[in-house]
Order: sequence, then C-alpha cells, then structure tokens
Amino acid sequence: MSDNKEQTFEEAMSKLEVIVAKLEEGEVPLEKAISYYQEGMQLSKVCSDKLNQVQEKMVQIMNEQGELKSFEIQEDE
Repeated sequence: MSDNKEQTFEEAMSKLEVIVAKLEEGEVPLEKAISYYQEGMQLSKVCSDKLNQVQEKMVQIMNEQGELKSFEIQEDE
C-alpha cells in the first residue's frame, strides 16, 4: 500500500483491526493470510511512526514550556 504514509493513525488502526479480525477467524486461505499479514505489518509501522512523531512533538512542546522532563510513552506489558 503506497498510501499508508498519508493515512491518519485512526484510519491505519481501524484497517489493522479489520485484518486482525479476519486472521483470527482462521478460515483465510494461506496465500491471503500472508497478504493480510504483510499489509498488517505495514499498517503497524504507520501507527508506530505516527506515535513516535507525537512523542517527539510532546517533548518539543514540553521543552518550549521550560520543562526538561523526558516524555516517554509506556507500553502495556
């Protein structure tokens, strides 16, 4: 998908959720499952990149406000 870079986080996440649901059904032919998996990985990267951009922006905003604390996104375990 070449339009991933122009998708919003919400659009990419929504498409990723649809792909996961299809794969979880377990009735997808192998070749189609591989295609879904590849698309899902691309969408996952889009989401990750967008979150990293937000994190960098938050650090910049906090630094502009005189706050020197680091802003870290905590991932669920």
